[in-house]
Amino acid sequence: MKANCQVYSGNAHRGLAESIAQYLGLPLGAAYVGRFPDGEIDVKVEDDVRGGECFVVQPTCPPVNENLMELLVLLDCLRRASAASITAVIPYFGYARKDRKDEGRVPITAKLVANLLEAAGVTRVVTVDLHAPQIQGFFDIPVDHLYAQPVLIRHFQAYASQDIVLACPDVGGMKLIRNWAKQLDASMAVVDKRRHGPDEVETGRIIGDVRDRIAILVDDMIATGGSIVKAADAVLAAGAREVHVCATHPVMAGEAHRRIEESRISRVVVTDSIPLAPAQCGPGSKIEVASLARLLGEAIKRIYHKDSVSSLFALDGFIP
Repeated sequence: MKANCQVYSGNAHRGLAESIAQYLGLPLGAAYVGRFPDGEIDVKVEDDVRGGECFVVQPTCPPVNENLMELLVLLDCLRRASAASITAVIPYFGYARKDRKDEGRVPITAKLVANLLEAAGVTRVVTVDLHAPQIQGFFDIPVDHLYAQPVLIRHFQAYASQDIVLACPDVGGMKLIRNWAKQLDASMAVVDKRRHGPDEVETGRIIGDVRDRIAILVDDMIATGGSIVKAADAVLAAGAREVHVCATHPVMAGEAHRRIEESRISRVVVTDSIPLAPAQCGPGSKIEVASLARLLGEAIKRIYHKDSVSSLFALDGFIP
């Protein structure tokens, strides 16, 4: 990688940004991202970025508004410093739940965030496992939508020779687990879930055979942990021997960590798209973390060298 390629980070997940920069053989770009006394965000990039290609690593995870605003200010700063291109690397894309008007008088926040990013000067976006893939179409710039499956599936390949079943906690996840099932030579099942509100979920019957099998529940995120714990209970009640959980984004809001640790789930594998506190994934915890640094670093390398990124889109395309 050459000197005119620079990787920057806000405060959302500096550890991931440093790992990506290490993979690329680059120092992390020098930038101050702090606060004025009244709480407003203060940014200054210390490097000369004129004519350079800049990559800003910043998941818009909780605190969502703080991290999103940091990203926008960083993008604006780089644009006004005459960077030739600015790519926002957003491992977790927040405000994605509202991707359509499914009832009257509601916003489409995913589109709003896309508009804000483009207005701030971003020229490309790299993200992982969007909550709704159609969000790519909300942008008028290139969007590289990567999948975490190649990173996560390694943690379950030891089960490939056993009697396992891939399950999703709702019907919408069938497409997500289909390739998992192919890679692990496993059958599939679905938990019939009905959501009555943001925190109210009703779990019904199991579609598929899970009896006497090891079940792996796959989802894109764990928010409050309520849905995944109820889905695990339903699968165990249907006769599964044990349940493992795999999810890309560990939002872990509210009592999510406690719910998981107190549940009958054997273990949970997540990525580092969102930083977890050491107490949430340390020794004795059910939660294991798989890093996205190599996957995102490879995407940055290919974008910089004008190489194809399309092979990274395949669910089994890049094995880190």
